[in-house]
Amino acid sequence: MYQRIMAAVDGSETAERGLNEAIRLAQDQKAKLAIAHVIDLVIVYGAGQFPGAYIEATREVAQQTIARARKMAMDAGVDAEIFAPEIVTSGYHVADTIAQVARDWKADLLVVGTHGRRGVSRLLIGSVAERIVRLAPCPLLLIRAA
Repeated sequence: MYQRIMAAVDGSETAERGLNEAIRLAQDQKAKLAIAHVIDLVIVYGAGQFPGAYIEATREVAQQTIARARKMAMDAGVDAEIFAPEIVTSGYHVADTIAQVARDWKADLLVVGTHGRRGVSRLLIGSVAERIVRLAPCPLLLIRAA
């Protein structure tokens, strides 16, 4: 049924749950798997002038997240293509970038973890998953927090 499954990861436990489901589906469907992690540097720049070391540390955390996700897939016997685009210009959003990567890769399923925030927490923090629901170029599987 699915031939190209993409999972979006951000290092959270919920995203890891989503990745586990994407891996399971890729095994079951004998599908290709892609893992996307967006490195959002706009927040860093928007918060003031940070030294280059801080920006590199942000990139290093992203690389650790990607490496952990790739290892999870490999340990399950699933090869995964990795995408780690950086957002450096204001006006872009993580969800927009994930949707674009899924579109460019021609994903036929996008798997995303959602924290299920409500009320003030959702209003203040926003919801990447909620925005992806509106932008996804393919069917979307949302995985809720435990």
